[in-house]
Amino acid sequence: MAIQLNKTLYRTVLIITFIAINTLIIYGIGAALAFMNTGADKTSMLHLEVPMDDVYKPNLVWSSLDNPGREMEDQALQEITNDYMNAWHVRNIAFKKNDRYGIEDFYTDSARARLYDNIDLNIKNNNWHKRTTLNHNSSLDFYTADGTMVVFKDYNVEEYQEIYEGETLILAEKDTTSYQVMMLLEDGFWRIRHLKEIPSPIDTSKIEPRNILDKLEKVENIKGINYYPKDSPWDTFGKRFNDSIINKDFEIIKSMGLNTIRVFIQYDDFGKNRVDDKKLQLLKTLLDRAEDNKLDVLITLFDFYGDFDVSNWTLTHRHAETIVNALKDHPALLGWDIKNEPDLDFESRGRLRVLGWLEQMIGNIKKWDKNHPVTIGWSTPEAAIELADKVDFVSYHYYRGIEDFKKAHNTLSTKVPNKPKVLQEYGMSSYKGMWNLYRGANEQGQQEYYKEMQKIVKDNNIPYMFWTLYDFKNVPTSVAGRLPWKTKKQHFFGCLDSLGNKKPAYFELAVKNK
Repeated sequence: MAIQLNKTLYRTVLIITFIAINTLIIYGIGAALAFMNTGADKTSMLHLEVPMDDVYKPNLVWSSLDNPGREMEDQALQEITNDYMNAWHVRNIAFKKNDRYGIEDFYTDSARARLYDNIDLNIKNNNWHKRTTLNHNSSLDFYTADGTMVVFKDYNVEEYQEIYEGETLILAEKDTTSYQVMMLLEDGFWRIRHLKEIPSPIDTSKIEPRNILDKLEKVENIKGINYYPKDSPWDTFGKRFNDSIINKDFEIIKSMGLNTIRVFIQYDDFGKNRVDDKKLQLLKTLLDRAEDNKLDVLITLFDFYGDFDVSNWTLTHRHAETIVNALKDHPALLGWDIKNEPDLDFESRGRLRVLGWLEQMIGNIKKWDKNHPVTIGWSTPEAAIELADKVDFVSYHYYRGIEDFKKAHNTLSTKVPNKPKVLQEYGMSSYKGMWNLYRGANEQGQQEYYKEMQKIVKDNNIPYMFWTLYDFKNVPTSVAGRLPWKTKKQHFFGCLDSLGNKKPAYFELAVKNK
């Protein structure tokens, strides 16, 4: 009986094993056939763990799709566009890493040979490049009847590159080049066969003039404040957003005789290159409440952003383009502040890299919005000379001793004589506790500070925006770290305390009460 039972068990195990092995074989054959029929996933071929739109997203516009033969189908156009952008992307990666990997997926034999030669030359000379393209303007020349070849021109491609020798940046340059492009459909992929430089056409398009004089007149008369809600500092558009509370704050600001607020947009918080529409709607709501209270709004973009790498330029451009185009017609908008205190990134990120990113962003925003001025919020008057010829008005912050302020402002005015200068941030904490016992000021000291500063800015007609409306119970560690002697004073810069009561400084800052 036991022997018979063992034989039955043995046969059962053999049958189950046989079925399992055949199931695996059939599954493997099916997977192989599916792979051969569909082709490899392009994202995996590019070694991207995230979608293409999250790593490289230049602007591409097809100005013409006229074709004497076969009509260009929407799906084919999308595939051609995607593979063309992928080809540029892998080319940029290849020159950055001096690595051939991935090139064969988007270039034919003859085209990839030239790229390989350039990579070999870079390796020989210990050079490598960081490159990106910013704008493409394409026009179809020919699309074959069988749908396997396309020829088009790509006009005025804006390219930016940094050239390194070892770890040393030796050259940063921007160029505009036009190309004749031929692409072939091979194995389900559009590959570049020819990418040949051609003369760029003369730009005969009419450039729309900028119309910012009325806004600059307002800038020269700014009496304003840097604003965060009392209970959500550095998180204006988070879960605690409440337009009723914001409206009450704006009523207080307006009752003080002020006319402008400055608000802050964080790149990560607003969805990076895929701007969060819900956040955008909250920002519009804030602008609506400002309009209700007859307050102008200066929007600071890219707060807490610190990655100026060329590889990510297209992503930050799409972020800014979305926000600017969504808000540029709002009546409460005064202007755009590109970045808060970018000079603090000079040491860690490199001065030239930061300035290159800023200059390109200034040019883009001026192109997207013809009716609002652009500035940069430098951390000191000394830093504010940077890119002064590119911005429409100069903004700087000042947290040093009052005795040196007028001299610093006059020095800046001498170096940049023909543009408005705005004291965009200044203030004094009223914290005088154990962590700031000898250097800090109490509420009376804060009042004396503003009494003196407000006289200087009034006598010298200096536009200003002080820091800030409320004392804050909580300050994020990302703002000032965790060390109490650094963080404690950040809680007490308001002219109202954390309960909304007026501090002595309020009466120096309330214009109508003077």
